[in-house]
Amino acid sequence: MNINKYILSHCAISKNAVYKNGQKIFEKAAANPLDFLHSTYEHFNLNYPKFYKMDGLSKLGLLASDILLAGESIIKDIRPQGIGIVLSNTNSSLDMDIKYLQSLQDFASPALFVYTLPNIVIGEVCIRNGFKGENAFFIFEDFNAAFIEQYVSHLLNNNLLQICICGWVEFLKDNYKVVLYLAGKTGGPSVKLFTKETMDSIFNNEAL
Repeated sequence: MNINKYILSHCAISKNAVYKNGQKIFEKAAANPLDFLHSTYEHFNLNYPKFYKMDGLSKLGLLASDILLAGESIIKDIRPQGIGIVLSNTNSSLDMDIKYLQSLQDFASPALFVYTLPNIVIGEVCIRNGFKGENAFFIFEDFNAAFIEQYVSHLLNNNLLQICICGWVEFLKDNYKVVLYLAGKTGGPSVKLFTKETMDSIFNNEAL
């Protein structure tokens, strides 16, 4: 059955700034993306020591998901199997692929190799939060809001998920951007409908 879905919250991180529901909540100049992500981690006091061992893509996704979920009490009432993650980007895990390839000239690093798949960021978020629902990572040339809406709506309409973290997470050298949406079937007058148009508006205008 096709029912209304809602964006319960959204978070974006790009260009040395963090946004939650369209409001800038943190900004700090940094020499490079990783320095900024470390400053963001410390600012929000996320207390997850494994963070420093992750690749840039996973750090970006983990930070955005933590900020996205902050204050969302509905998560506590949903079983782990009912919470899923659907993400996308255009360069897969290329940032870490390049670093791993460079390491082959000296010593093939297992610590780098483990992050040479884009869906590792999903695994890190699931481990951090105990989520066990459906998950997937897709590669597109640009953010494909129409596909995300269709795919996530199917999961929600068929009760495969109750809540889904979805969106875009991209990290390659000095370029990074994440825009995540928390989509669910419970809404109200203060939240936005989960539609292609709304996601595109947030991605292109409201978030940054």
